[in-house]
Amino acid sequence: MTTKYTLVLLRHGESEWNKENRFTGWTDVPLSDTGEMEALAAGEILKEKGYRFDMVFTSTLKRAIHTTWNCLKKLDNSSAPIVNNWRLNERHYGALQGLNKAETAAKHGDEQVLIWRRAYDVPPPPLEKSDDRWPGNDPVYKELPRDILPLTECLKDTVERVLPFWFDVVAPKIMEGKNVLVSAHGNSLRALVMHLDKMTPDEILKLNIPTGVPLVYELDADLKPVKHYYLLDEAELKKRMEAVANQGKAGGDKAVHTVHSANKMGCGTQCCAIG
Repeated sequence: MTTKYTLVLLRHGESEWNKENRFTGWTDVPLSDTGEMEALAAGEILKEKGYRFDMVFTSTLKRAIHTTWNCLKKLDNSSAPIVNNWRLNERHYGALQGLNKAETAAKHGDEQVLIWRRAYDVPPPPLEKSDDRWPGNDPVYKELPRDILPLTECLKDTVERVLPFWFDVVAPKIMEGKNVLVSAHGNSLRALVMHLDKMTPDEILKLNIPTGVPLVYELDADLKPVKHYYLLDEAELKKRMEAVANQGKAGGDKAVHTVHSANKMGCGTQCCAIG
C-alpha cells in the first residue's frame, strides 16, 4: 500500500482529574500544569517533524480544546479551522464520574474496575437524570435531543457515537486532501483506532493511549492504515502507557505520580511504531 493521506490523533494533555486519578468522562475539568506542558511539547514535536494542519477536530470539553490551542500555538498553525463536536467527547463514566480510580478498585476489586474501564460492552452504573453529572442538565448540550445524551457509556456506545462523525465529517475532509488533526480523549480516540485498525473487542481492551503524545496514521487512498506510530521515544512511550493501564488498580495512584516526574523531564522526538 502507498501512503496518500496523513491523520494525526492527539489525546489531551493531563487534566487535573487525571492527576488526581479520578474518573472524568464528560466532567469539564481543566488541564493540569503538566497537561499544559504536554500540549506545548506535542506542538513542538509536530513542528520539528514538519506537520501543518488544514483542519482540526476536537470535543466540547476544555481539556481537549486547550490542548488543541496550545499545540497549534506552538506549531505556528493557529489559523487552522477548529470544529468542536460532542461526538468526540470522552466516554461517559456514569455514576463513576468524580470517583478516585484506585479507591474504587480497592472497594470493588481491580477486575471489576478493569471491566468498567476497558470492557467493550459493559457500562459503569448509570446516573439518574436528576444528577447534575448528566449532560441533559448542562446548558452546553441544550440543543441536543435529551434521549441521545448518555447516562453512562461502554466503549461500544462510544464507538457508535464517534463513528458517524468520522464517516460524515472527518473522513471526507481527509479524502479532500486536508491535513487533519483530531484532538480528543482516550476513549473517543480508542474508538477511532479500533475502527482504523479493525481491532476486536479483546484487542482494544489492551490499548492504552497516553496523554499529549501525537499518534500519526499514514493512510492509503481508501483510508486504510499503511502504518502508524507515536512521535515519542520507545522507553518513554512504554512508561506512559503503563501509567495509564495502572490507573484503575488499587495501587494506581503511585504509578500516576511516577509518570508526573518523568513528564517534567521532557521527552525525545523519535518515532515509535505501535502494534
